[in-house]
Amino acid sequence: MSVSARKRIWGWFFFDWASQPYNTLLLTFIFAPYVKELLGDGTAAQTAWATGIAIAGVIIAILAPVLGAIADTGGSRIRWIWVFSALYVIGAAMLWGAAPGDFDLVRTLFFFAIGLIGMEFATIFTNAMLPDLGPRDEIGRISGNGWAFGYVGGLIALVIMLVFFAESAATGRTFVGLSPLFGLDPEMREGTRMVGPLTAIWYAVFMVPFFLWVRDPRATKAPKGAVKRALGDLALTLKGLPGRKSLFAYLASSMFYRDALNGMYSFGGIYAAGVLGWTVVDVGTFGILAIVAGALFAWLGGKADSRFGPKPVIAAAILVLTGVAIGIVLVSRDSVFGIPVAEGSSLPDIAFYLLGALIGAAGGILQSASRTMMVRQADAARMTEAFGLYALAGKATSFLAPALIALATWASGSQQVGVSPLILLFVLGLCLLVWVKPDGDRAEP
Repeated sequence: MSVSARKRIWGWFFFDWASQPYNTLLLTFIFAPYVKELLGDGTAAQTAWATGIAIAGVIIAILAPVLGAIADTGGSRIRWIWVFSALYVIGAAMLWGAAPGDFDLVRTLFFFAIGLIGMEFATIFTNAMLPDLGPRDEIGRISGNGWAFGYVGGLIALVIMLVFFAESAATGRTFVGLSPLFGLDPEMREGTRMVGPLTAIWYAVFMVPFFLWVRDPRATKAPKGAVKRALGDLALTLKGLPGRKSLFAYLASSMFYRDALNGMYSFGGIYAAGVLGWTVVDVGTFGILAIVAGALFAWLGGKADSRFGPKPVIAAAILVLTGVAIGIVLVSRDSVFGIPVAEGSSLPDIAFYLLGALIGAAGGILQSASRTMMVRQADAARMTEAFGLYALAGKATSFLAPALIALATWASGSQQVGVSPLILLFVLGLCLLVWVKPDGDRAEP
């Protein structure tokens, strides 16, 4: 491998490193539990969080395949990544305004959704570059290494937040007993609110290697009529999907299992805060364990992907996550897996830590192998469009997990019952995987 090729791969890795804190710090381990603290009621917080994420998901589902088709027809993918990077940074930075005493839930969810949309759309274009990074038998390893590298970035960002910024509401001190850096006011929760600006700064700094080292092999100037042509090509692609049985089955399968996994990531922190009474710092510690497991197993999963192919790796990860989803419903302060526990017992906390490690491990493997499988299913000439469809599949029902969780939580008045729809979504994804061919429709005689 030449030095330039190696740099290009490392530049591509840096997108995962730069963007991971949006998931780690905002979506799951720091900001979501903080919103629960501000609202006071875990059930209300889970319902509001689900609604906001569902709305963002609908927007992403509508626009993702269109943008992918336009990028494939003409125009630079790098230019689109610049645009959506700006949305990421703006959305994250504006979360500083989520102050206690002056908390505007609608405004907060609006800016959170802006950043989330930016991250998801930028991911479409960076994922589409994956097949250009190496030979087909190396794609799984490259994808796994990139995902593992991203997890390490998320871990370091989380440790920085816990050690230097995120304060306990009770003590005003961070995880290690320090006052928040820069004289940030604990009473106004400025240390915890710093999670938004830190996420924005982290992304802006660590995207520099990406923009310096990654080059788009496609044309930088769109030909005349590119948009019309792109929309026409997209319409033909969608019309022909039922005829491409393996691709169609994979998009449907991933639609359900990725929705369930995103539900775990989105509600794991807010669930622990509401059901187990964990603070932001407690959830952050839980996050460290999950991310370490995710980084290690994404790397191992990449090796397994290269050796066995992505399909068996995906199936194994879904089975593990289905068991975890069942386990989450059965863990509370009163009982663990149906066995009553004494008041003040640490067993529920230990059980949830173990479940968190399994989510990180299986989730890292699943996400890495899933984008490798998409490369195998897609038309090489329409890769960005394919990942647009992949994003559509991931978001077409992305409102489903949050909406089902919101509905089940509201109807039952229980956060535990509220997350039970994730079990069904994982099972549906696993069943549909049966019709997916390891090498896609090109394997047809």
